[in-house]
Amino acid sequence: MSSSVLSPDRRPAGFRPAWLSPKVFRTEVLAGLVVGLALIPEAISFSVIAGVDPAVGLFSAFTMAVVISVVGGRPAMISAATGAVALVIAPLNREHGLGYLVAGVILGGVFQIVLGALGVAKLMRFVPRSVMVGFVNALAILIFMGQVPELSDVPWPVYPLVAGGLVLMVLFPRITKVIPAPLVSIVILTAITVSAGIAVPTVGDKGALPSSLPTPGLPDVPFTLDTLTTVAPYALAMALVGLMESLMTAKLVDEITDTHSSKTRESIGQGVANIVTGFFGGMGGCAMIGQTMINVKVSGARTRLSTFLAGVFLMVLCIVFGPLVSHIPMAALVAVMVMVCFATFDWHSIAPGTLKRLPAGETAVMVITVICVVATSNLAIGVVVGSVTAMVIFARRVARLADVTSVTDPDGGRVVYSVFGELFFASSNDLVGRFDYAGDPEEVVIDLTAAHIWDASSVATLDAVTTKYEQRGKRVEIVGLDEPSADLHSTLSGRLATGG
Repeated sequence: MSSSVLSPDRRPAGFRPAWLSPKVFRTEVLAGLVVGLALIPEAISFSVIAGVDPAVGLFSAFTMAVVISVVGGRPAMISAATGAVALVIAPLNREHGLGYLVAGVILGGVFQIVLGALGVAKLMRFVPRSVMVGFVNALAILIFMGQVPELSDVPWPVYPLVAGGLVLMVLFPRITKVIPAPLVSIVILTAITVSAGIAVPTVGDKGALPSSLPTPGLPDVPFTLDTLTTVAPYALAMALVGLMESLMTAKLVDEITDTHSSKTRESIGQGVANIVTGFFGGMGGCAMIGQTMINVKVSGARTRLSTFLAGVFLMVLCIVFGPLVSHIPMAALVAVMVMVCFATFDWHSIAPGTLKRLPAGETAVMVITVICVVATSNLAIGVVVGSVTAMVIFARRVARLADVTSVTDPDGGRVVYSVFGELFFASSNDLVGRFDYAGDPEEVVIDLTAAHIWDASSVATLDAVTTKYEQRGKRVEIVGLDEPSADLHSTLSGRLATGG
C-alpha cells in the first residue's frame, strides 16, 4: 500500500486531531493568546481608517477569526479586520453611513463565494516566485512602517521598552520554547510599566474596548436596486482585494509549514466569514499577514485551534479583562511586530551572492513588486503589477528563442525553411520578415517540426507568409506540425484575415 502526505483537511477517517496532543494543544492555546492580544490595537486602528467605532473593528476581528477557523482552507492562518479592506470600504461609510458599509461587506462576501466557486484560486499558479518574494519583503516593510507612528512623538521610556522587548524575544527561546517569547515580552513589559507607574501609550489609549458580545441583525439600508448599484462596486473591490491578500498569505503559510491547503475552500470561506461578519455589524476583513506570521512563524501554531482561540481570546480579553488589557503598553506590541518584520523579510533575496546569480529580470520583478506595494500600501496592486511585469519579461525572453533557417535544394527548385522555438504573439510578429519572397524558387516548404503554435497571432502570421508567396505565384507547404499545432492551424487558418 503506497503512502502519501495528507493535507491537514484530508485525514483518514478516525484520525485524531493534532491539537489533542498536550504539547500541540499548549502551543496552539498560547499562540492564540498572543495573536488575540496583537489583534486588539490593530483592529482598533483599522476601525479608525474605516471611520467606524472601535467596537466594530474588534467585533469583525472576532467573527472573522472564529468563522474562518471552521470554514477556511488554510489551518493556522489568521483572518480579521484589515487595513486593505478598510481602505476600500471606507468611502461607503463616509458618504452613505454604516448601514451601507455593512451591506457592502455582506455583498462582498457573496462575490467571494461566487469567485471561489468559479475557480479564482487557480489563478495563483500564475504568480511567479519573484513576485512572491517581493510580496513577502514588501509586507515586512509595511509592517515596520506601521509601527513608526507608535515611535514618533512619544515619551522617551517607549524606546528602552521596545528594545527590552526585542531582547527578551531573542534571548528567551534559548531558555525555553514552552511559552511563546512574544507573550513573555508582553507580560513582563506590562508588569514593569504598571508597577513602576511609567507613563507611556497603552492599548486603552487606542479606544474603548467593548463590554458585550455583538448581536446579529440586517443592515439598516433600503433594499432597493439603487442601494445595490451604490454598494456593488465597493463590494467587488473588497472581494478582489480580500481574496488576493488571503490567497497570497495562504500560499506563504503553505511554504513555511511545508503543507498543502485548499485555496478554493479558503476563497469560499473568506466569503462566508465576511457574510457572517456583516450580519453582526462588522467592517469585514481578510487574512492578516502580520498576525499570521506571529501565529505560524513566531509561535509555531499549525492547526485551526489557534485561529479559533485568537478570536475567542480577543473577545474574552476585551469583555472580561478589558481594564487589564487597556494597561498593556503599545511598546510591547510594537516590539512583537518589529520582530515579525525581521522574521518575515527574505534576507537571502537581497544577499550579494543571490543578486549576482539571479537573472536581472527576476530581480527587477521583485523590486517592482516591493515598490508598488510600499507606494500604494496595497498588496494586491503590487502582486498584479509584479505578475504582469514577470509575464512581459518572460514573453520577451521566450520570443528571442524563436529562429528561422533556410536550405535550398541543389537544383534550386525548392527551399526549406526550418522554424525553431515557441510561436506566439511576441515571437511570431518578426517571422514575416524572415522569408525571401522575391528570390525564393517556385516551391517553398515551411518545416515546423521544431516549433509549436500557441495562439491565433502565429496562425495569422503563417497565413500572411503563405499569401505573400501565393501573390508571386509560388506554392507553400507547411509540414511538421505537432497535433495541437495542427488542430489550431486547421481551425483558424484562412479565417483571420483583417483585409487590406
